[in-house]
Amino acid sequence: QVQLVESGGGLVQAGGSLRLSCAASGRTFSSYAMGWFRQAPGKERDLVAAISWSGATTYYADSVKGRFTISRDNAKNTVYLQMNSLKPEDTAVYYCAAKFDHITVVVQSRYDYWGQGAQVTVSS
Repeated sequence: QVQLVESGGGLVQAGGSLRLSCAASGRTFSSYAMGWFRQAPGKERDLVAAISWSGATTYYADSVKGRFTISRDNAKNTVYLQMNSLKPEDTAVYYCAAKFDHITVVVQSRYDYWGQGAQVTVSS
């Protein structure tokens, strides 16, 4: 069982930056692939970025490539999402998720554990 808690959301002006953190419980965090998803009002939840258990492999949605960076610190049981050059269309609730797997997981339905979400609002 893994429990995930996101933090770091908030309100930022367009062009600004935020860093989301997701702290995981349990001693086997390094065995989990991790992902960040987001859901804007009235829209489906979509994958933003994913990272393999070791951090060696990452995946980004086209809409955030070059602006967002996913990383992890297995010693701290934490995964991060650094968000730069934020746009109003990045406004959403951001969720982290975990899947017991060593590869980078890009299919939402394969994730087993989810955090409660963190609101990110980007003003124009």
